[in-house]
Amino acid sequence: QAQLVESGGGLVQPGGSLRLSCAASGNIFDIYRMGWYRQAPGEQRELVAAISRVGWTTYADSVKGRFTISRDSTKNTVYLQMNSLKPEDTAVYYCTADLRVATGRNDYWGQGTQVTVSS
Repeated sequence: QAQLVESGGGLVQPGGSLRLSCAASGNIFDIYRMGWYRQAPGEQRELVAAISRVGWTTYADSVKGRFTISRDSTKNTVYLQMNSLKPEDTAVYYCTADLRVATGRNDYWGQGTQVTVSS
């Protein structure tokens, strides 16, 4: 009924930047909170940033001042601008969205996109 598709991951040197995108598609009636999580090898999945439908944002302490989350409601898309990247930012990044579809309201997840920060 709905899916999230991420793009924009890759390999970047320390201090570099990447921009992740996540587009929601399908028979979507409404989109509420959208966000990004990440999971490094051997670690638990953690919240990176989230944004409400009215634009309120929250960030993990480790990314404050370096990452910026935004959304374009006309495109059903959420973005994560990542600057001043560090090796410890290396992880698989997952998009998530709280969607209302025909059968009700549920959390949806993307397939994940790899971000590797290395020289």
